[in-house]
Amino acid sequence: MARHTLSVLVENTPGVLARVAGLFARRAFNIHSLAVGPTEHESISRMTVVVDADDLPLEQVTKQLNKLINVIKIVQLEPEASVQRELLMVKVRADDSSRTAVLQVVELFRAHVVDVVPDAVTIEAIGGDSKLKALLTALEPYGIKEIVQSGVVAISRGSRSLTDRAERSLRTA
Repeated sequence: MARHTLSVLVENTPGVLARVAGLFARRAFNIHSLAVGPTEHESISRMTVVVDADDLPLEQVTKQLNKLINVIKIVQLEPEASVQRELLMVKVRADDSSRTAVLQVVELFRAHVVDVVPDAVTIEAIGGDSKLKALLTALEPYGIKEIVQSGVVAISRGSRSLTDRAERSLRTA
């Protein structure tokens, strides 16, 4: 199975997330990551869905998604033709003896400390999957207390806007 990233533009209405996620669940797809948020158009939201699937079943699900009334457009984002990022917050043990070393790791990965208490620091990092895994590996010897990670957000490279075309098609419908 291959990992696929779908950018799904939907009408910003209640229940759309449940219908889209339900379609994946009915087809027995495991959603690896799901991020939903507003776009620059008030009436449109973007879902970034990362799934592990073979090409043919994914094509069938994409066709079924297109039939949902609130789905405007679906685009599969190829890694080389898109920018994909995740947000990671990790709480790490950092007492007086290890704090300097932890802060050096933070600086090396261009992450940020967002909270400090006497025995721990909370670190925020943004990046691709491999960068975040490498950061966690580097922090592991100090003792990871807690991890919170967002889903993938992704956008296609270049100047073309998926939402501009979708907004025009909504106005003409």
